[in-house]
Amino acid sequence: MTDTNDSPHRASARRTLNIERDAIEALSARIDDNFDRACELLLGCQGRVVVTGMGKSGHIGGKIAATLASTGTPAFFVHPGEASHGDLGMITPGDVVIALSNSGETAEVMALLPLLKRMGVPLVSMTGRPGSSLARHAEAHLDAGVEREACPLDLAPTASTTAALVLGDALAVALLEARGFTAEDFALSHPGGSLGRRLLLTVGDLMHQGERLPQVPLGSPLRDALIEITRQGLGFTCVIDREGLLAGVYTDGDLRRTLDQHSNLHALSVDEVMTSPGKRISADVLAAEAVRIMEGSRISALAVVDAQGRPIGALHMHDLLRSGVI
Repeated sequence: MTDTNDSPHRASARRTLNIERDAIEALSARIDDNFDRACELLLGCQGRVVVTGMGKSGHIGGKIAATLASTGTPAFFVHPGEASHGDLGMITPGDVVIALSNSGETAEVMALLPLLKRMGVPLVSMTGRPGSSLARHAEAHLDAGVEREACPLDLAPTASTTAALVLGDALAVALLEARGFTAEDFALSHPGGSLGRRLLLTVGDLMHQGERLPQVPLGSPLRDALIEITRQGLGFTCVIDREGLLAGVYTDGDLRRTLDQHSNLHALSVDEVMTSPGKRISADVLAAEAVRIMEGSRISALAVVDAQGRPIGALHMHDLLRSGVI
């Protein structure tokens, strides 16, 4: 609904959004056998998907290539002008080409067609004109046509580039689902991102170990446990039995409860006031799972144990924060 008090700027913005929304909605009716054929060609590709396009179509093509590459379909962008001057060597017979051109007649793109045919490289075209030369020469044509551009002169590529971008996303997602691409797969191609860190980092990658592992023997005076907590600075210490197994933990929270319930701390052993068996986790568990356990139990540290229950490390919430897992 248009606000009668809209400034000219806001009215222009809403008009643009409405035109581009209509352009996107119109694409749904054009998802047909050609879309299936395009997906089959790309899924059967033995090499790489090569995306090409001039001008604004080239910018959209670059984004489509990046989206395909990050969702399980190896892809890269080649500028059609550069392709005619040497970069065509980047395309091999096992590849599939996606060519974008709103008019379907872009000279630099059309110049590639004879060479692609000679190499036997399948072509998927994305144009705004199903009857164009590029559409007719393609094994599969995706219709990204729009009724009008958002530009009031109907000249600047606006709605048409939005439609092409959305159609490219639809193609990438369809391929992602067909491949059974998972969040873990996504993380492998985004190891530097927060998702990658959540899905790839394990407790073992972050835990303190060796001399940095706080621990005292079962039967130790409470004073020794407090000294160990202070020395290591992790807010807790492991308490181990004669076999080296984790018998329990003593934490800052346990200390507050001890002060509330006991008047003579010097007479206490750590056994009497520790939490047993204590929260624990394995080194091969995802760090994100450690976050869930800590938050669910309202604790700030975990003992890390091996398969037999021996402490091998310690993990603190601060480690998870520094790593970017949370």
